Amino acid sequence: MQVHFLGTGAGLPSKKRNVTSIILDLLQERNELWMFDCGEATQHQILHTSIKPRKIDKIFITHLHGDHIFGLPGLLSSRSFQGGENPVTIYGPKGIKQFIETTLSVSQSKLSYPINVEEIDEGIIFQDEQFSVSAKKLEHGIESFGFRIDEQDSPGPLLVEKLKEEGIAPGPIYQQFKTNDTVELPDGRTVLSKDFIGEAKKGKSIAIFGDTRYIEEHITFCHQVNLLVHEATFNQEQAELAHDYFHSTTTQAATIAKRANVKQLILTHISSRFQLEEVDQLLLEAKEVFPNTQIAIDFDSYPIK
Repeated sequence: MQVHFLGTGAGLPSKKRNVTSIILDLLQERNELWMFDCGEATQHQILHTSIKPRKIDKIFITHLHGDHIFGLPGLLSSRSFQGGENPVTIYGPKGIKQFIETTLSVSQSKLSYPINVEEIDEGIIFQDEQFSVSAKKLEHGIESFGFRIDEQDSPGPLLVEKLKEEGIAPGPIYQQFKTNDTVELPDGRTVLSKDFIGEAKKGKSIAIFGDTRYIEEHITFCHQVNLLVHEATFNQEQAELAHDYFHSTTTQAATIAKRANVKQLILTHISSRFQLEEVDQLLLEAKEVFPNTQIAIDFDSYPIK
């Protein structure tokens, strides 16, 4: 599992940063890519990567400001020309369905695959045997969401050496230990499967926030995630400006990370007022509060550890 940043800028594109889009790479886990936001020219950014749009299975939209959705109609249309056949589910605030239907209809765009648009509220919006995705309302000028993705725990490994020590030879019987609560052995004994299964592997978790003011209740939502992706549109000296425009500063994002006891923080949605040479100062501000912080730039990739 890893994240790819296709766009890391706020509001409007600059020469060094495109507007927001993030890919959660689940190719190893389920042969899928999940996209979070799709700002203008996201499909152009994809051309500079090895990402295949036909692998994008789900798209999560944090809010309906243009720098987070203007790339969506183009991406959906181009996906048809690039061999996309599998359905795509799009999750977003109320209004996302009208936006997609209107832009595709007016442009007379015909998709080669079905799309399902789900307008969301708080709570679990997707769940299967591998992952669950929860949504949390943030505080922005319009309805904005944060998403938390939790991987289910994986069963522990079969303790082969312990089985052999008990005189249980390798064979089809080993499969029973993975599927049954008890196993009857050839010698007539009945044993508990759990005594021969190692400790379960804890699933990973990630929280990706849309645009938001600093709100303390967000701490609970991202508590102890492996990775928090949070906007940092302003620096610490611009806290009043951040509040007025419903955004966060570097130190506010770092405070959320510290108080939520997350493992890693990546800042994105950086204002175009900051040049690349100023990023080091932004990073220093955040690291003074939460040391394990990075600031993403376009095309960065980070494994979720």
